[in-house]
Amino acid sequence: MATQYYGTGRRKTSTARVFLRPGSGAINVNTRSFDAYFSTEALRTLIRRPFAATETTGQFDVLATVAGGGVSGQAGAVRLGIARALVQYNLELRKRLKAGGLLTRDARAKERKKYGMAGARKRFQFSKR
Repeated sequence: MATQYYGTGRRKTSTARVFLRPGSGAINVNTRSFDAYFSTEALRTLIRRPFAATETTGQFDVLATVAGGGVSGQAGAVRLGIARALVQYNLELRKRLKAGGLLTRDARAKERKKYGMAGARKRFQFSKR
C-alpha cells in the first residue's frame, strides 16, 4: 500500500495539489502553517470537513500547494483535494464523502464580460435622446 495519497482540487480559478501522508494531523499550505495561511475559522472548518465526515481527523499530515484565485477559492480547492486523496486511501470512504457533497467539483465561476456591455450582464445606461 502507498504511503502517500494524492488529490487535485479546483474551485473558481484556484488549483490545489494535495498530498496526504500518515501522521499527526498537521496541515501545511504552500510551506506555511494552516492557521497562518487561512486566517478565518470558517475556512479552516471548511477544509477539515472531509476528515470529520470520514472520522479520520488527526490520522494524516496534509501537504498542499495552491495557486490562483483568492483565499476562499483556494480553501474550496484544498477541501476537494483532501476528499479525493481520502478516496484514494480507502475506496469505502467514497460513500460518506459523496453523501456530504464533498466530492462534487463546484463549477461556479465568474461569468465573462461581454462586448458592448459594462459587465457580464450589466448594460450601459440607455439614453433615448
